[in-house]
Amino acid sequence: MHTYQLGEKQQQFADIIWDNAPVSSRTLAELCAEALGWKRTTTYTMLKGLCDKGIFENRSGTVVSLMSREDFAAAQGKEFLCESFGGSLPRFLTAFTRKNKLSDSDVAELQKLIDEYREGS
Repeated sequence: MHTYQLGEKQQQFADIIWDNAPVSSRTLAELCAEALGWKRTTTYTMLKGLCDKGIFENRSGTVVSLMSREDFAAAQGKEFLCESFGGSLPRFLTAFTRKNKLSDSDVAELQKLIDEYREGS
């Protein structure tokens, strides 16, 4: 099971939660009706799925985030890297740069990240 992979509608739903959390399940259903055209049952079904993934939790009618949007994005990236490149960032960068040229600002940003990582080690 791909824990951190979300479909388009799941991602939109997760964004609504992150933008409003903590949020009552009733308010969440209203937000989803307005933004996505969903019925209350659809909202609750989707919520259960994302709660089962450990991203959110419904605490007595209040939906809270167990992972920040940034932590979730990091987990998505790690899962992709592990599944597609054996966890190797250099293998990913090699594959990426075969078809995509890095700009000078991209290289500078990557170098800055590497330098900050080294300083923090």
